[in-house]
Amino acid sequence: MQRKNIPIQDFTCSPLDIWDRGWFLLSSGDFAAGDYNSMTVSYGSFGTMWNKPFVMVVVRPQRYTWQFLEKFDSFTLCAFPSECRKSLEVLGTKSGRQIDKIHPAGLTPIASGIVASPAYEEAHLIVECRKIYFNDFDPRHFLADYIAPGYNNDYHRMYFGEILAVSGTEQFAGRKS
Repeated sequence: MQRKNIPIQDFTCSPLDIWDRGWFLLSSGDFAAGDYNSMTVSYGSFGTMWNKPFVMVVVRPQRYTWQFLEKFDSFTLCAFPSECRKSLEVLGTKSGRQIDKIHPAGLTPIASGIVASPAYEEAHLIVECRKIYFNDFDPRHFLADYIAPGYNNDYHRMYFGEILAVSGTEQFAGRKS
């Protein structure tokens, strides 16, 4: 995939489209050591917090990737063209705890530019992040009645990552410096 570095202040995307319909591959660990895992995610956000650009992702504690997010200080989010949808379905439904799910899914892990966590050659967007905050969902704070039925005492942990680098295709470089 032909990507270019995008200044963080120039990064643009349609957040509802990219999270809900496009999905991301969340990866954490150490690519060089071969100690990492990836999972498909569709819950999250982009924004500004503590005067820093951030991404927020949520992961349930039973997910194998959760262990890597706890152990390592970085993560990546990779978005893919629609032809990679089947690969993302595999990576979202199979656990890396029992099998090597990445290579059979047909994606190629690569070193990221800044963080230790891997990225993917086929991605048309790579967002590299350093963890800066986490918090566990608390059911006492759910205000909408449709939230609690989605849980069985397995509440997501929310991770905020400061965005350190973005690379992607031209569609993500909306504002020209």
